[in-house]
Amino acid sequence: MPEAMAKVGDVELCYETFGDPADPALLLVMGLATQMLGWREDFCRALAERGFFVIRFDNRDIGRSSPIPGPAPTMRQLLRRSRHAASYTLEDMAADGVGLLDHLGIERAHVVGASMGGMIAQTMAARYPERVLSLVSIMSNTGALWSGQPAFRVYPILLRKRATDREEYIESTIRTYRIIGSPAFERDEEELRRVAAESFDRGHDPATAGRQLAAILASGDRTPLLRRITAPTLVIHGTADRFVRPSGARATTRAIAGALLMMIEGMGHDLPRAAWPQIIEAIDANATRAGHRAAAATAPQRRAA
Repeated sequence: MPEAMAKVGDVELCYETFGDPADPALLLVMGLATQMLGWREDFCRALAERGFFVIRFDNRDIGRSSPIPGPAPTMRQLLRRSRHAASYTLEDMAADGVGLLDHLGIERAHVVGASMGGMIAQTMAARYPERVLSLVSIMSNTGALWSGQPAFRVYPILLRKRATDREEYIESTIRTYRIIGSPAFERDEEELRRVAAESFDRGHDPATAGRQLAAILASGDRTPLLRRITAPTLVIHGTADRFVRPSGARATTRAIAGALLMMIEGMGHDLPRAAWPQIIEAIDANATRAGHRAAAATAPQRRAA
């Protein structure tokens, strides 16, 4: 279906769905300063072909979802991990995801998150266990200070001044993925340029990255929270991830009872197209652990968006 808007509390979220609403719902949550376009349309359709009703959306403060007024946190605040720098938290963003399910009349969903989206998905599973059928946390961490932190060469990406010009934004995106992307997989830079251009045109606020990074830092070490998760959980991470180092995946797996860990050789901090079959198969298998085929037969009636 075309993009639509959902009123969720004080914000509006832009979302799009793929597949049959009668199928088990699968909510895709994207990461830091990345619009729902980070979940490529082909990826979403491939999941829908597996028998899921797929939902992708712009998190608050990005894309066509509601901007959150306020200045970006200062460099000093970010370096000191100041909780006062945050305009919102991961818990607020997790509540947004649950509110979107409410809007769609969906009682329970499989939830998949990438990077910061993995942190949001983890928080959903911990805070709203009755709403999450299964959890897949991709290239994410627990928020602990000594695991899953960026390699030193990546810090300039986090701390640099954000692009305001369209062409500058596109080129900055290309440079970023040359550093954090997957060295063992082919990178389609023309596709990256196209998605970056579309993202800029949909809505670009240079302060978003800082505000979302502040939300992550303000949420601190979430390890105790993750221990509450009971949904069948799969942790996926690349062995070559410089942005969230693989120790974050191992810490996440240890924190969640019964979690499985899948390392993808040579994958960095992106979702390379050549790795999609492996990732999609793993998402489907984890949902099957939660009985997603049975869930389809008992899913509550969804209201039209």
